[in-house]
Amino acid sequence: MSKPSDLVQGTLDLLVLKILALEPLHGWALSQRLKQVSGDVLQVSDGSLYPALHKLEQQGWIHAEWKPTENNRRAKFYSLTRLGRRYLEKEAANWERISAAISGVLRLTEV
Repeated sequence: MSKPSDLVQGTLDLLVLKILALEPLHGWALSQRLKQVSGDVLQVSDGSLYPALHKLEQQGWIHAEWKPTENNRRAKFYSLTRLGRRYLEKEAANWERISAAISGVLRLTEV
């Protein structure tokens, strides 16, 4: 199981933006979705998630709105902004390029 310190700098932002691109979610649901789609490999603590959400909101990449949850509790729901969508597209392309390069190096065979 990866810890946030194991992740490449900026990866958490990219993962959060990608998940929010699918639908608005509150923090707990977002962390559960990350855990689910990663097959329980990636888990993020509240101490990492909420500062990241705050930073993304300050950057203008996400918008927060208080709404009732499915259990009728008030929670802050986060959604991707137009600016956030553009940033996500750019960073996802960059991630694909970098991860392909790293994979190429890892596939090298020893002589």
